[in-house]
Amino acid sequence: MTRISHLPGGQGRARARLRRLVPAAMAVTALVPTALSLTLVAGPSSAAAGQTYVALGDSYTSGPDIPTQSTSPAGCLRSNHNYPSVTATALGLSLTDVSCSGATTANMYSAQAVTPGPANPPQLQAVTTSTQIVSLQVGGDDLGFTSIIENCVALTPWGPTKVGANCKNYYDPHGNDSLKAAITALQSKIAGVIAQVRTQAPGAKVFVVGYPAILPQSGACWPSMPFETGDAQYLNQTEVELNSALATAAAANGATYVNTYTPSINHNACTSEATRWVEPLVPASAAYPVHPNANGEAAMAQELEAAMV
Repeated sequence: MTRISHLPGGQGRARARLRRLVPAAMAVTALVPTALSLTLVAGPSSAAAGQTYVALGDSYTSGPDIPTQSTSPAGCLRSNHNYPSVTATALGLSLTDVSCSGATTANMYSAQAVTPGPANPPQLQAVTTSTQIVSLQVGGDDLGFTSIIENCVALTPWGPTKVGANCKNYYDPHGNDSLKAAITALQSKIAGVIAQVRTQAPGAKVFVVGYPAILPQSGACWPSMPFETGDAQYLNQTEVELNSALATAAAANGATYVNTYTPSINHNACTSEATRWVEPLVPASAAYPVHPNANGEAAMAQELEAAMV
């Protein structure tokens, strides 16, 4: 979402801010547990084999810190074991992956500065009249994922946070929820991206991929995910609303919505290391904090593959 992903033009600053929150996080992300090893089955397994596939998205698509990372550009933190790569291998698709950590809907149309560079070109530039399949997963960075995490981290299970006793009152004072308003505005932006894909690739099948569950359905798990209980539930509901907006935009514009949230409910960042698909603030696997690990990317791939066939 990325959410502890990077912001356009400020990847380095966002990464530094996150690392100040969890100084031990990057030390453990260098580890690659054997439990996360993946076996990719090559070769066609459906009628989609041989088709051209373009993957658009943010860090939940790119797979930051999951081996092996692309160097073109390195600042996008793009893994060859992210869900577009796993899907393309499983179905025998010809993949062009332009996903980039920190991407917003604006970066579908305009270049995204990354550190280290060079800049990632406008992602929609990769979509052409010959493109047959497009996946899109974006929106978390439009909401300011990094800032939300920073603002909501609690010093104790009962608060306080950077923005007060809790962060819900900061984002939703007197029932005027600024994140909900941002999600409402985002829905039309997602619709616009789908429409542009249709213009550039009239025959393409378009798949809008939702975000997997980050937090549990009830309760919290401070300090692994250091949020006050009420804030944890507020943030989880905000993610549900974000996914609902993506699904609505997809349905209204002839795209297929891929639900990764429901299958991941019991694999959220508060579950055990062997179970979870999203890492907590201090990862135990080779993945970025509060982002999918290799198993999470593989699980999203499974949902996308099922939708494609």
